Amino acid sequence: MRFFEQAQGVYFDDLDPLHILHNARYVLLFERTLGAFWMELGLGPFQASDRPEQFHLVARNEIDYLAPVRGVGRVRVRLWIERIGTSSLTVAFRLLPTDRDVEYARGRRAIVHVDPQTLRPQRWSDDVRALLAPYTEAAG
Repeated sequence: MRFFEQAQGVYFDDLDPLHILHNARYVLLFERTLGAFWMELGLGPFQASDRPEQFHLVARNEIDYLAPVRGVGRVRVRLWIERIGTSSLTVAFRLLPTDRDVEYARGRRAIVHVDPQTLRPQRWSDDVRALLAPYTEAAG
């Protein structure tokens, strides 16, 4: 199984009064990395109106905070597809320092692919399934 990883900056305005990365910013860093992942696959928002796969809704976010990210600097966000269903999928992620594989946080997001007009669940296409297969846990 492959994963997608991107370095993200932690800036002063991301910190809480203890100079620790604010809890809400973890999800933001994940969101930015997930957006880059979709873009790399050609599925990013606003890339093409003929790509209905870009339309999905977030059903759930989960995060476990394991160690504080202290001060400004850079972190890595690693993600992969944990599960793909008929119209949903779960993306797992880890927030890591740049120099070792020790987790600051781990989490997952469940999304549902929807029709943009009705907002009703819609089946993921075979093309999208093929694009995501190398990043999916069940793939190896």
